[in-house]
Amino acid sequence: MTIRSDIAIVGAGPGGYVAALRAAQLGAKVVLIEKDRVGGVCLNRGCIPTKTLLRTAEVLKLARKASDYGIVVSEVRLDWTAAQKRKDAVVRRLTGGVKLLLDKAGVRLLFGTARFVSPSVLEVMTADGLERVSARDYVIATGSRPAPLPVPGLDGPDVLSSDEALALECLPESLLVIGGGPIGVEFATLFGACGVRVTIVEVLPRLLPTLDADLGAEVERLLKKAKVKVHIASKVSKAAMRNGKHAVTIESDSKETVLEVDKTLLAVGRRPNVEELGLESIGLLVERTGIGVDEHMRTNVPHVYAVGDVTGGILLAHVASREGIVAVENALGRERVMNYAAVPSCVFTQPEVATVGLSEEQARQRGYDVKVGKFPFRASGKALAQGERNGLVKIVADSQYGQILGLHIVGPHASDLIQEGTLALTLEATLDELDAAIHPHPTLSEALAEAALAAQGSGLHI
Repeated sequence: MTIRSDIAIVGAGPGGYVAALRAAQLGAKVVLIEKDRVGGVCLNRGCIPTKTLLRTAEVLKLARKASDYGIVVSEVRLDWTAAQKRKDAVVRRLTGGVKLLLDKAGVRLLFGTARFVSPSVLEVMTADGLERVSARDYVIATGSRPAPLPVPGLDGPDVLSSDEALALECLPESLLVIGGGPIGVEFATLFGACGVRVTIVEVLPRLLPTLDADLGAEVERLLKKAKVKVHIASKVSKAAMRNGKHAVTIESDSKETVLEVDKTLLAVGRRPNVEELGLESIGLLVERTGIGVDEHMRTNVPHVYAVGDVTGGILLAHVASREGIVAVENALGRERVMNYAAVPSCVFTQPEVATVGLSEEQARQRGYDVKVGKFPFRASGKALAQGERNGLVKIVADSQYGQILGLHIVGPHASDLIQEGTLALTLEATLDELDAAIHPHPTLSEALAEAALAAQGSGLHI
């Protein structure tokens, strides 16, 4: 028997399950198909477990500095097993919550592996056998997986993906992280804070190479201060086992260094999950980076949409969720377009990194006459009171009108503070308007207003 619905969604990650909830909210009959676990990578092996363990590392770091705050702690030690149990409990609670939401919304959840057998029919292999699903519109939200690195010797049980790193039963003594993007620096932060000797290697000239240069420089400085070894403009050329260790060769400026470590973590990007979906059978075009879509999230097959990592666009959970909403609203007759002009991005190092809009370099490349304002957290009363004086706020604006083009933060609670910049870009706000908005004292948010003043040459507290 064929299951019939208005919309069938393949993949129950943050793109798929949010799309299912929105479609059901608008009155559609929805089938949501998932081959693994509800919540996708983000909830099970990405955003949530990573940030849960990073919170453990943050508390550990704070406990070690307790005497700075007038608190005497007799012994501070990490119980990694307990930290992993807490992580798993958080994940179970959230995945259970998503299942409850889907059930209350009337979404039919089907566990199995789906593939198109015709433009209007999916076959789903479940634990109970083969099911057929027919819908008027389809949304592909199958996500991505860690990308391999084609280097001789980079394989075996001592070479970890981000998924495997989160599931380690015990901590290694030493770890090499290959890749200095957001995933790499987060794991370097996590394991470094937990006492692992960490080395991070990035092939480009700075860490976080896609973000504003000042952010990458500050993160590199703080990682080194935390005793993480950093190799930039370097690449891994080969690896082999030697005396029970993973011997990895790092090349930099025609110089070779061999590093022996217990584990190696690959954090060099992700690739879209497009295989075995039967996309060729419906004539759906897949590009090198993923499934191509327009601003409505439609593929070249008009009744098939794609959202999230599988499109190869901005690989962030909140972007996938928004794309899912845009896709189903268009499928149900509403005219919606996806706007990427004000997408915030956060990196959960210690302290955090957050950014939205154009970097200084990007703004200049696009022909803007740019003015920049900076304010360091060491000049913030709230940051000093909290004992979090590292980092800065940087605002990039157009000189002619003062329109805010980008906001970039390294510092405490950067991931929360960035939303002011996201709203400013969405509303096309100016430096004057940001400054005119009264910021409460003493708060970290005052640093944003001070950066806006600094961009106008009228900073007050520095």
